Amino acid sequence: MKRTVYVVLGALLLVSPSAFAAESIRDGYWEITSQTEMPGMPMKIPASTIKHCYSKEDVKDQKKVIAREKNCTLTDYKVAGNKVTWAMKCTGQNAGTFNGETVFSQDSYASTMKMKSQGHAMTVKVKGRRIGECPKK
Repeated sequence: MKRTVYVVLGALLLVSPSAFAAESIRDGYWEITSQTEMPGMPMKIPASTIKHCYSKEDVKDQKKVIAREKNCTLTDYKVAGNKVTWAMKCTGQNAGTFNGETVFSQDSYASTMKMKSQGHAMTVKVKGRRIGECPKK
């Protein structure tokens, strides 16, 4: 079960937060909260919140950001208004299939992703909100 939690966290690193960048979101500093639901887990997996700086380059092409890992390939990608749906297959350490839907605006987004990995199914809900400009380095 511990390995499954690591697989979930690894998969989140593959596609979140950058997976939800889109041309219509603004570059800047974002707060992203993820909640994973996994049937059969003896305990609820705690939500995690990170902060991420999206550059102008990050928000140009969502497809490149979603499948940024060399072991992941987009198998379906559709845009309808402010909603993006996608499917992705990953091999290697974080092998699995992923299907997601994201509704976004310039300063926020909400996403649901369904994942199947190592015989386990899980749902990840992500909410992001722009909180300002990226910190100076």
